[in-house]
Amino acid sequence: MPVHIPDDSDFTSFREQCEDQEGWTVQYNKGGVTVWCREQESNTVQKLKMRIICKDVTAETLYDVLHDTSYRRKWDSNMIETYDIGRLTVNADVGYYSWKCPSPLKNRDFVTLRSWLPLGNDYIIINYSVKHPKYPPKKDYVRAVSLQTGYLIQNNSASSSTLYYLTQVDPKGSLPKWVVNKVSQFVAPKAMKKIYKACLKYPEWKRKHNPNLKPWVYPEQNTLPSINLADLSLQNADSLENIDESGLSEEKLHISDEDDNFSKES
Repeated sequence: MPVHIPDDSDFTSFREQCEDQEGWTVQYNKGGVTVWCREQESNTVQKLKMRIICKDVTAETLYDVLHDTSYRRKWDSNMIETYDIGRLTVNADVGYYSWKCPSPLKNRDFVTLRSWLPLGNDYIIINYSVKHPKYPPKKDYVRAVSLQTGYLIQNNSASSSTLYYLTQVDPKGSLPKWVVNKVSQFVAPKAMKKIYKACLKYPEWKRKHNPNLKPWVYPEQNTLPSINLADLSLQNADSLENIDESGLSEEKLHISDEDDNFSKES
């Protein structure tokens, strides 16, 4: 399939997957966070869905936090590097993200086409992996493939919202079964809680850091170079190196438990 910019049917399908319960198995359900898993034909591709109720956080704030790469550097301790490469339309761009995997797993990175859509008081952000000629796989990373990843933000009230995160990723590695269990039972819930904490602190932070700069809301503020869609191609998982990490021992796993609190200087 050629690279395409998501249309209304893509956003509708994504919303339906987030809200649909059929075929999903609950893996975790505590403290307002639920994690589901869906069986896939492939042993390497995992499909996870998460939901968190965010009290005292508006849908608009959630949307801003998930877009604001400057702020992401403050709260996402799993992120090594992220930057926008260029824009395709007023609501679609291409970006790079590298992710710190729990040791001894190798770190992963992605190049994705991302698109977003405000729906009244609700919002959707989705992405999938693409190839860009100027951003090939790097030597020190495993180039993973996002088949479909995104967020559904639902407005509950003037001061409450719900966040869904759905991800279908090929990590390009033969991972041991315990890694998948660890992700659904520990890593995923922690990540959702971290986003929630970041949202609570965002309004104050944003007031001190370019409070009027929101190019995801005001396209005229976007200064990214334009990208030609024809320069992109679909990232085919089969064309990437597949590494075997299935023999890694759970005893050697190290999950960073960095302090989620931001320093006062930030």
